[in-house]
Order: sequence, then structure tokens, then C-alpha cells
Amino acid sequence: MSNPMVVAAVDGSEHSLKALEWARAAALRHHTGLLVAHVLPDSAQLYAARRSSLKDSHEPHEVPDPVSERIRAVLAEGRPLPSEVHYESLEGSVPEALRAIGEGARMLVMGSRGRGGFAALLLGSNSRAVATSAPCPVVVVAHEERGVEVAAQPSAGRVVLGLHASETPDNVLDFAFAEAAARGTTVQVVSAYSIPPSPTMVIDSPFAVIPPEALLGEDENAVPAEREMLRSQTERLAPFRAKYPKVPVEQAAVPGDAAGRLVATSNSAALVVVGRHHPRRHIRSLMIGSVANAVLQHAHGPVAVVPTLTESD
Repeated sequence: MSNPMVVAAVDGSEHSLKALEWARAAALRHHTGLLVAHVLPDSAQLYAARRSSLKDSHEPHEVPDPVSERIRAVLAEGRPLPSEVHYESLEGSVPEALRAIGEGARMLVMGSRGRGGFAALLLGSNSRAVATSAPCPVVVVAHEERGVEVAAQPSAGRVVLGLHASETPDNVLDFAFAEAAARGTTVQVVSAYSIPPSPTMVIDSPFAVIPPEALLGEDENAVPAEREMLRSQTERLAPFRAKYPKVPVEQAAVPGDAAGRLVATSNSAALVVVGRHHPRRHIRSLMIGSVANAVLQHAHGPVAVVPTLTESD
């Protein structure tokens, strides 16, 4: 199978098993293989190091990995599987090991929280570290404490794309459109614009979703900044509409807080897609953009954080 594989990072927790199910469905949607990766706990890694240093011929050649055994049993329960399924037991720190195995992957899928850490945290440190620096798109599947969750079905909800028309890299848009095409669903594009504060503005009012044909005329009720943002969106999206002609597109321009709107839409979205870095800033000066960070921390469903192409070159 020539397509890049979907990688599922597991640790045996219920959170990671939900991520595994999401990854299994993604591999089937994209007609690619599934690689299930587990980073061995410190105790197993110490045992492996001891065995290697002592060179004891009586010790088994492979380190026992009960998590791998459980995962194999879960995947053998009868659900459809990709034509290729591989398992890897990794050594090293979790972020470093997953960053290495994510090289060249279509995406790396993991739970928002694993076995360790504080139960009250919405996003675990390993999930954040991997989403911040992996060379491939990272999908973080939210755990049940986040609230509403969309099931990992091919047509469950829209793909929501957070777009800055002049700055979001092409590969972020391409990822969102490819995922929507594989699911047979809509891409809803959300962009934010700045307006002066107004005493009549209702902060929590729902945003308008604009079909492309409506942009051909002048909407007297739209503020100039909203109108300009929608036109910028339309121009930016044109190549992707041409590349994915069967993917319906909805456009939304919202005042002020893009992250808040993306989190709100995540209640009913199959996936929220955001870019990782602000491309005009030096990569090492800001490890993850403020919008991506806020959506990762608070979204109610799966979030894909997509690095720019130049980050992984």
C-alpha cells in the first residue's frame, strides 16, 4: 500500500482506545494502512536496557508488551480493518518516540489524555507536546469530560476549518478538504474579523453561514469587514473548490474570537482543522499558535493540528 499510513498512538487507556477506533475508521476512509504504536513504560525500557547490558541468553529476546496484546484483541473483535495493520513497541520518551514514527505519516491520532497526569486536565502533556511538534498532522480525540462527542463514522458532522485567508498554508486547507471528501461531507470555513466594539453588538449571537452564490451580490446588512472577509475567503478557497468539486463548502465570518467559535462548532463537527504555527513568525519563537492551542484545550470533539510544509522540510 503506497499511501502514507495512519498512526494510532495507544497506551491501553480508554482514551487511547477511542483514538484507536478513530484511527481505524480514518485508515478505512483514506484507503491506507494502520500503524498502532505504543511507547513502552519506563519499567519495560529499564528491563530491556538491563537485558541488553547483561547479555543474558536465558532472557527472552523481546520485551513483553501487554498493551500490544490488548490492542490486538480489541482489533480482532470483528470490526472492518484496513488491509495492512502493523504494531510497533517504541522506546524513549513518548513525545520523541511518536514524533519519530510520525515522520511521513498521513496523520497521527491520539487521545487528549492518557494514563498519567491529573484527571482534571482537558489536555495531557504528551498530547500537547506531540501536537506541538510532530512532523505530520496530529488528530487529538477528546475524552468524555469534554461534553458532546461525534462518533467516528464516515458522515458524522462537518469538517470545520479555521482559516486566516492570507496566512493559513495550503496544506492545512488541503487536509480539511481531503478529509471532507473521504467522509462525503461539507467543509465549513470559519474566519474571524476585527470590528470596533459596539453597544448593540450581541457577543454570543450565532454566526451566519453564507453560501458562495450569496457573495455575488451586496448584502446591505453585512458590515464592511465581514463582507471583505467573506470575499477573501472565496478567493482563497477557489483552488480547493476546483480540486475537490464534490465537496460542499459553507463560509462563515465571525467578529473577534475565532477560537471561541471553533470550539462552539466542535460540538457538532466530525473534525476541527487548524494550522499549527503562524507562518510569518520564526517557528521556534512560538511553538503553537494561540487559536490552535485554545481549540486543543477546549474542543468537544476531534481536532487536527496541521504543521506547515516548511516546518517538516
